[in-house]
Amino acid sequence: MSEKHDRKAEAKNKAKDKGGGRAKAERGPGEAKSAASLSDLLRVPPGEPVDLSSYDTRATPGFTGGKAAGRTATAGLGDPLADLQERLYAASTAGDRRRVLLVLQGMDTSGKGGTVKHVIGLFNPSGCRIKAFKAPTRAELSHPFLWRVRQALPVPGEIGIFDRSHYEDVLIARVRELVTRPVLGRRYGAINRFEQSLADDGVTVVKCFLHLGYEEQRARLLERLDRPDKHWKFNPGDIAERTVWPAYQEAYEIALARCSTPTSPWYLVPADRKWYRNWAISTLLLEHLTALDPQYPKATFDVAASREQLLASP
Repeated sequence: MSEKHDRKAEAKNKAKDKGGGRAKAERGPGEAKSAASLSDLLRVPPGEPVDLSSYDTRATPGFTGGKAAGRTATAGLGDPLADLQERLYAASTAGDRRRVLLVLQGMDTSGKGGTVKHVIGLFNPSGCRIKAFKAPTRAELSHPFLWRVRQALPVPGEIGIFDRSHYEDVLIARVRELVTRPVLGRRYGAINRFEQSLADDGVTVVKCFLHLGYEEQRARLLERLDRPDKHWKFNPGDIAERTVWPAYQEAYEIALARCSTPTSPWYLVPADRKWYRNWAISTLLLEHLTALDPQYPKATFDVAASREQLLASP
């Protein structure tokens, strides 16, 4: 048995043990599990091999019940998320440098745009900074690969969202052989150092890999072709990209394994069920914001005197 096969088998067994595979929870409809946080359930263990074939793309780790229950649960997260966002923004006015960066990666149609619409829509847009990364421009290519990413980072108090990210430079660059393997190898280390520097500067990075099934992608692409109102979302190049699906899966496995660190872990989110994807990412954000526990700053003026002055004014 080859060393690569050994690593794959080990990763598959650990994925099943964590509940990320095909095992189902024995709980009531719509009940979220309480034994472990969703972050614990979906986290890719740092330093361990990853076998994506061992993860069921239709699974719902941490939640039981169907679409209706999932949508209701997601809607219920809106108020606590909005409250935490406001506290995070308010804290920044008193010098708190903390902020959150949500990184969304996945195959085409995995739901990166849908996440922005349905999850980030729960927040106040004035406190969000959204960046969708496309193919780098000629000007961007003249800089180191992380340069354009640094320009899009959230400032203190904000929630940043990356639709694709710096990981494109170790994903498509690997599959399409846009750089040499030695250059590619150095990029993983550069990414880890970059993300550590973000953590040191008060950025909580929440990296979500939207794990989509091959047949589910076909169904979503067909829907875009069958509905005129979705033609604008279809790119004929997506069909060609499907021919190298195994290469992309391998590229993601390597990126997840090499760049899931204790400071900045990856979270593997099954993405075939859109309602679950939205609930899971909303819950991950809630858990991280709750852990930050931002507080409203104390007044730097005499509240009682100001109130008295206001009441005495004409």
